Order: sequence, then C-alpha cells, then structure tokens
Amino acid sequence: MKRIQSYLFRQVFRSVLIIVGGLTLLAILAQGLSQTDIIVENRQSALTYFTIVALGAPQVIALLTPLAVFVATIWSLNKLHRDNEVVVAGAAGMTRWDIASPILRLAVLAAIVHLGVNLWVQPTAQRLLRETVQDARTDLATSLVRPGQFTTAGEGLTVFARESRGGDLIGVLISDNRETETDSRDYLAQRGRFVEVDGVPSIIMWEGQIHQIDENDALSVLNFDQSTFDLTPFVDDNAAVVLKASDRYLHELLYIDTTSYQELQDQEAFLSEANARLTTPLVSIAMALIAVMAVLGGDFSRRGYSRRIAFATGGALLLVIVQLVVQSASRSSIGANVAQWFVPLGTAAVLSLIFFKWRLKVPSRILGAAR
Repeated sequence: MKRIQSYLFRQVFRSVLIIVGGLTLLAILAQGLSQTDIIVENRQSALTYFTIVALGAPQVIALLTPLAVFVATIWSLNKLHRDNEVVVAGAAGMTRWDIASPILRLAVLAAIVHLGVNLWVQPTAQRLLRETVQDARTDLATSLVRPGQFTTAGEGLTVFARESRGGDLIGVLISDNRETETDSRDYLAQRGRFVEVDGVPSIIMWEGQIHQIDENDALSVLNFDQSTFDLTPFVDDNAAVVLKASDRYLHELLYIDTTSYQELQDQEAFLSEANARLTTPLVSIAMALIAVMAVLGGDFSRRGYSRRIAFATGGALLLVIVQLVVQSASRSSIGANVAQWFVPLGTAAVLSLIFFKWRLKVPSRILGAAR
C-alpha cells in the first residue's frame, strides 16, 4: 500500500477499535446490571460476576463489528475530505478506488475476525457462561444456607445457620421431616461445614445433639462430637446444562443428533443459527461499501456530504434490520436461509457494480471538480 493508503488504513482501524471497544464496554455494563440478581441472590463472589460479564463480550463484539466498520469508515473518509487530503491524493494521481481499497481490505479483515469469533470464540464463551451461571444458581452451599434465615430445601428439610465464618457455619440447625413423624430428627450443632465425602455432598457437624421423638412420644437426645448429614437427596442430578443454538459449534448445528427429540425439534433453529454465523461477517463488507459510496461515490463537494451520509446511515440501519428480520424468519422457514446470504452479498454486489461502473465510465469527472 502507498503511504496515504497505509495512513487511511490506520485511521479507520483505530476508529474501529475505539468504537467497538466503547460500545462493547457500554453493552457489557448494561448486561452486567442484568446479571447482578444472580450474584446477589446466590451470594457469589465478585470474581464470578466479572467472569459472567466478560464471557458475554464475544457475542456483543460480533454484533457491533459491522456497525463499527460503517461508522469508522464514514468518519475517517469525511475527515479526509474536511482536511482536503482527498484532494491532495487526487492531485497526486490517486483514483477513488486507490483511496477506497484500504478500507475494503480492512472490511475483509474485520469479516475474517468476525467469522472466527462466530465459529469458535462465541460458542466457547457462551458454553462457559452458561456453565458458570448454572453453577452459581445450583451452588448447594448458597442455596441451602442463608445466615440468619430459615431455608427449605425440598419437602421436609429446613436448614438454619446463625452465621457463616471462614467457610464454617456457626450455630447450625437441621430439621429433617422427610419421613414419618416418628422418624423426624432435629440436628443442632455448634459448627458445621459443607464437604464431599467419597463424592457425596454432605454437611459435617461438630459438638451437637440429635433430637428425635420415639414411638412412645418421648424425646430422645443423642450427643455427638461429629456427625455427617447426607445431602444427596437434595442434589438435582438433572441440572445438566442445556446448550442453546448460540452455544453450539458450527458442526453441532449442521449435524444434529437424530436420536434426540429436542434436537430434532430445534433443527430449523440450528440451521438458521449456522447460516447466521457464516453470513453476518459479510455485513461488514456491505457496510464498508455503503460508507464508501456515500463519500466517494459522487462528485466532490465543498459543502460536505451531510445528505449523502444521512442516506447512507439510513441504508446501513435498513440493512441491519432486514438481516435481523431474515434471520428471525429463517428459524421457522428453511427457505429463508437463502435470503440470509442474499441480503449482504446482494447489497455488496450492487454497490460494487455501481461504484466500479461509475469509476470506469467517468474517470475524468471524478477528480475534475476537486482540482
């Protein structure tokens, strides 16, 4: 690339990074606010919170990349015009295509990065995000014990702890009424702790008593130095993480498990997601062409390009909306997946044809007004 092309490439590239970074930060903050209930209700750590927020970033970046390419291109080209750098480049013998080529190269690079995020980074992050949220919601210790409160786990089990100190539960009360009234037991202990004994989740209690009503309705009290309460019946074995379409890799979307009823039911949604993963990166190229046409696709104007930019912005938003509508429609109609390819490719093809035809047909008029 020529020096001015390298300069333009750096300008647009820097703008894309700033826009993506800024918008992603805002989106992550908004997403983080929606996740605070998981942290507060389940008493998770700040590390868990920031992990959940960070794992949502790839999906946000993928959504914002095409818009960032458009805004960065419009801003950079318009700045070059205001500073008369396009006029200088034209006087030096550069064509409009020479000026546009580094932008289109960057758009292709953005599309490749976007594709990589869609195919590998996003599904990996989404899986980890779903697993982290699931672990936070099913954390046995936080779901069973809330210091100073009586909590019920299942039917017939009530747990209370006066306070939690350094991983230990102080002042533990467990009321187990799952069986008949004669088999009900109350455990009172000075101290307790959640542990796993041979893979079995349990609460170990120290220095306590077991109160039980015998068959004669007499209170039986058993003192113990250490006792273990099995929590296996209260562990949800069916709490497996269910992968949604956004959590799956491309091959998992295209080749489903035909023995799974749920996957057969979601087959159209999976196919729609697979096509969306492959086509949304192409929107970046179409967006760059819209921006190029807005600023470079007409005669030079000393009054600026506000009207062109306004029309281009409307066209870019329309492209995004149409793409989203088509993606939504393809979840219930397999035939609509063809439109997912047609929208970005058709837009890019039409704009390229207009730009190149105009450039070749009237090359002398392009820079004439500028000179």
